[in-house]
Amino acid sequence: MGHFKGFDMAGFWDDSAYALREYVEETPPTSELIASVEAELGGYRLPDSYLALMTAHNGGTPDRDHFPVDEPTSWADDHIAITGIRGVGRTRPQSLCGEFGSRFWIDMWEYPDIGVYFADTPSAGHDMLALDYRACGKHGEPTVVHVDQEGDFAITPVAENFEAFVTGLVDESVFDTSEEDRIDALATVRDGSFSPVLSRAFREVADVLPDADRRLRVLAEAIVHDKGFFALHADERSTLMYDYLFWLFTSFNQVDSFGRYLKAPAEQERSYALPDYELMIVFGLVADPYDFSTGGYAPGFVEDWWNSRVASGHIAGTADGYRMTDAAVTALLDGLAAVADDR
Repeated sequence: MGHFKGFDMAGFWDDSAYALREYVEETPPTSELIASVEAELGGYRLPDSYLALMTAHNGGTPDRDHFPVDEPTSWADDHIAITGIRGVGRTRPQSLCGEFGSRFWIDMWEYPDIGVYFADTPSAGHDMLALDYRACGKHGEPTVVHVDQEGDFAITPVAENFEAFVTGLVDESVFDTSEEDRIDALATVRDGSFSPVLSRAFREVADVLPDADRRLRVLAEAIVHDKGFFALHADERSTLMYDYLFWLFTSFNQVDSFGRYLKAPAEQERSYALPDYELMIVFGLVADPYDFSTGGYAPGFVEDWWNSRVASGHIAGTADGYRMTDAAVTALLDGLAAVADDR
């Protein structure tokens, strides 16, 4: 290819059905296509090594998808992970000029316009890899950087150029910390301090469930054993946790809408005295942190839970706001007891 000399490309790409549908353009880029793509990207000249790789395989998901870094990022202290590399074209959603191509992240997500966003990550848009042209100009040789949307778009150097990035990718097994992560997560859910929101809720429900705090720890421990970490998604035990958290929250709060339950209005100063879902289980205030938390979440999972519970009648609107029905509370307590019995 004129680049990647001595680099073994065999087995580099994982041509799964997902990769072929979302990333891989069917044909190599022509000179005319390259020119039009570069113009649409804002006049940035794509590196020769990028074009060489795309000529051989136009976009896709690498089998080796981790890269070591010297500076910590939102992903990890010593590495980043990518989902795919964008092809030169427009026919695939993840191509450089596709539906979710480089300009989408700049125009819609307000990523800084420093060059070309060529690779996404498992965070589904909350951090990206970019070809950074700030130092070299639009026709120079860009570096590769990590851009963290969750960290106010912090930019972290990754590799001196695209070829160095590709040849430096390694298998995820090199950074396998799953056992250490599981041990840390278990320690957190077993002994970590609760948020003030949960601590008050435990007192409010003591007559009905005297060991409410222990039941929450047992359920969280079961989730960690299932996943290897503490996070809530759409699985059965996550749904039970969503139910439990809502019941605890409404023991001393009125919930008039899903949006207000999820997060207090932006114009209000964040305070445990004005609680919401985030301050209960996700994020802590800097001045008064707590340990028992997921540390992050996808609002869509919580919203899907809410919609399904309202639609099924488990949660109903009352004069005191949305609350779980008596039958739903009974099912919740039975579910908590079943998890405790399983442990």
